[in-house]
Amino acid sequence: MGHSSGIGVLDKAVQVLRATAAAPIGLADLCAATGLPRATAHRLAVGLEVHGLLGRDELGRWHPGSMLAVLAASAPDPLLSASTEVLPRLRDRTGESVQVYRPDGMMRTCIAVSEPASGLRDTVPLGARLPMTAGSAAKVLAAWGDTATQRTALADGTITDRMLAEVRRRGWAQSAGERESGVASVSAPIRDRAGAVIAAVSVSGPIERIGRRPGARWAGDLIQASDALTARL
Repeated sequence: MGHSSGIGVLDKAVQVLRATAAAPIGLADLCAATGLPRATAHRLAVGLEVHGLLGRDELGRWHPGSMLAVLAASAPDPLLSASTEVLPRLRDRTGESVQVYRPDGMMRTCIAVSEPASGLRDTVPLGARLPMTAGSAAKVLAAWGDTATQRTALADGTITDRMLAEVRRRGWAQSAGERESGVASVSAPIRDRAGAVIAAVSVSGPIERIGRRPGARWAGDLIQASDALTARL
């Protein structure tokens, strides 16, 4: 997000793809989201549609195309492999549900989960797309995200600049009843080999069991897990 390859037409095409990630989008909104001239945005979107990277709904709005799923399914994902190793240990240590979230346009997607064998769970379905405006994982991704991500996270006032500064200072975030009433969570960043934050690992559960400040109990365990995930990347 926000990176430049030095190949202008490629970077513009990726801008168009990213703009469709959150919801189907028409040409006017596509121009507003990308800053591209109308003719350029239309030409790129139609070209991406020809190759199956974009599709259109019944209103003519563009959305991610089926070829993206085909390509993604064939690509190895080291973060998923690392999550398979690390998440069960974090789940067993905390006794709670654990997830990994990856930024997905102006949303976040749950790409890995590990649930306890029994007891009341905070079940986030694999593949669920959640808003960037609430929850500890959203705070982590926004704290180290680009300007557009931070602007989205701050949009409704649940997350503030002061909160994001605190997350960066201590290295983790927590929330209680923000995304869903009665649910609390704590999250930490996962970094790539260059140090950029690419995902967040979370522990979540009912407030009545884990309290309104779960970071006091599990921040240390969570950071160990995030370090383990980072090391495997």
